[in-house]
Amino acid sequence: MGKTAKEKKFSVTYYKAEYERNIKRLNSPQGNYIKGKWHSTVKPVFGALTQFMGLRKINTIGIKQANKVMHLAAMAYNLKKYLKFTQKLAKTKAKAIGLIFFKINGLQNVIIFNLRQPTFM
Repeated sequence: MGKTAKEKKFSVTYYKAEYERNIKRLNSPQGNYIKGKWHSTVKPVFGALTQFMGLRKINTIGIKQANKVMHLAAMAYNLKKYLKFTQKLAKTKAKAIGLIFFKINGLQNVIIFNLRQPTFM
């Protein structure tokens, strides 16, 4: 059986003042600006992760593990974008991958060099 028409719905809650304050803040000029930034920067990333990269569910236990999954997904997304960018510079995928590994290796050498140098105080 379905819902009956005699059911009542609460329209006033204990947190009504906070809801109204939040709605007012979201409809302000600064709120509209922040919403615009959110829609242009964050939402497309989550959309791409869920629709095209298979991140519909996070099958881990605990917030720390879920955080790791999100970081890995973000790194994969960024590498995919970076590969697309380098393909414009290099005509083949092999050149683009080689360029990425060359840059990663260079970063690794810089990090190792900085760790080996003694610091004087």
